[in-house]
Amino acid sequence: MYIPTLDPVIVGQAIAEFRKRKGLSQEVVSGLADIGRTHLSAIERGERKPTLETLYRISNALNVNMSDIVKEIEIKLESKS
Repeated sequence: MYIPTLDPVIVGQAIAEFRKRKGLSQEVVSGLADIGRTHLSAIERGERKPTLETLYRISNALNVNMSDIVKEIEIKLESKS
């Protein structure tokens, strides 16, 4: 039986792409999101999965809707399969 999973690398890539499009450093985004820079770095590398709260904070720091990030993750997941 196939059980779909959320690839943390894809999640991190999507977040990193939004951050880079905005021209912001990890330090700036982590400060605005009130999370540690090393935490954000680990998320972007796919070593940690963000909670919904953390994803919400990151999206606010990037001034994008959380749903935009989720949609990008979904697109990446669909193209992977």
